[in-house]
Amino acid sequence: MLANAMLLALRSLARNPLRSALTMLGIVIGVAAVITMVTLGNGATLAVRQQISALGSNLLMVRPGQRQFGGPAGAPPFREADAQAVATQLGGVRDAVPESRTSVTVIANGRNWSTSVIGGGAGWLAAGNWTVAAGRPFEPAELRSGAAVCALGDTVRRTLFGGADPLGQALRVRQFSCRVVALLAPKGLGAMGNDQDDLVLLPLHTLQRRVTGNVHVNTLLVSLEEGADSRTVARALGVLLRERRKLAAGEEDNFNILDTRQLADTLSGTTRVMTTLLGAVAAVSLLVGGIGIMNIMLVGVTERTREIGLRLAIGALERDVLLQFLVEAVVLSACGGLAGIALAAAASALLAGAMGLPFAFDAGISALSFLFSGAIGIVFGYFPARRAARLDPIDALRHE
Repeated sequence: MLANAMLLALRSLARNPLRSALTMLGIVIGVAAVITMVTLGNGATLAVRQQISALGSNLLMVRPGQRQFGGPAGAPPFREADAQAVATQLGGVRDAVPESRTSVTVIANGRNWSTSVIGGGAGWLAAGNWTVAAGRPFEPAELRSGAAVCALGDTVRRTLFGGADPLGQALRVRQFSCRVVALLAPKGLGAMGNDQDDLVLLPLHTLQRRVTGNVHVNTLLVSLEEGADSRTVARALGVLLRERRKLAAGEEDNFNILDTRQLADTLSGTTRVMTTLLGAVAAVSLLVGGIGIMNIMLVGVTERTREIGLRLAIGALERDVLLQFLVEAVVLSACGGLAGIALAAAASALLAGAMGLPFAFDAGISALSFLFSGAIGIVFGYFPARRAARLDPIDALRHE
């Protein structure tokens, strides 16, 4: 019976292909909008996590001041000894790396470029999830002595050297020249939209002695052991730094601790909420499509009143007529759902590429949207189907 009803439904829809296509359009747009919004939202969440992880996985970043980006002028900087104390006195810490940075104009190959020059201690590459694309990392002796060697980020390499190989070439940083020994693998834009590849890396002692002229450390990169609870370590880290910075019980911290894992979770949670809201708004168009199906089905019942009366007169039961029209509504909405999924896949791929987001197509959301479109057909097709099934055969046969 169901197969026969399906066949009749397809024949009925094929008799008016344009009307059927226009009726499905609301479902197509609704399903495509929901899936596209969710796919782009998932891509944005994935992009945020990738950008945060580029800072360093399982990492605590400690800076002077009471705010995440800058602080009061009186907040004292850190020293290398602070990093050593953190690495040796706290449990769950794999390494604590001192970092200092400043903005400097560098010169090479007849060109100049204003960039961030970073001085990093041993373990800086591992803490920040950096890899060496060409050349070699700094040797321990170079780190200890403050040798005149450097590593280039991809942006600096392209700007100063173009397609030439910079390894072994000289790079002038203020009053001294250093030899390029490594090229860092590109990372792209960071979570705040900054170019992470626009940097020159020096040994920390080299930066302190030849560029800044002091022993200040701007940041402590504290990498955690696998499985360590970042909140617990952050609390212990705060206690240790308060002791080392001689803060009294009533004084506020003159440093701040940024947990990259918590930052990733917070930003990802925000994008997920926005994705849910956008998906809910887009789902309203599915209801509009359902109303369109109900409207067309009511028109169809009026047009086919004599056909319905004839079927009832020759012995068809009410449930047969009800099933026929209900199947027509479900077929309309299901076909619209399939077309919407295909449209969403194409639109999501194009928009994700244009926006620079990962293409994170969710098959589960697609299946759920398809089932929901079928449910829309049942809900909004039931009233026209019931109306058709309850027609009086005699009155229906008299209908003009």
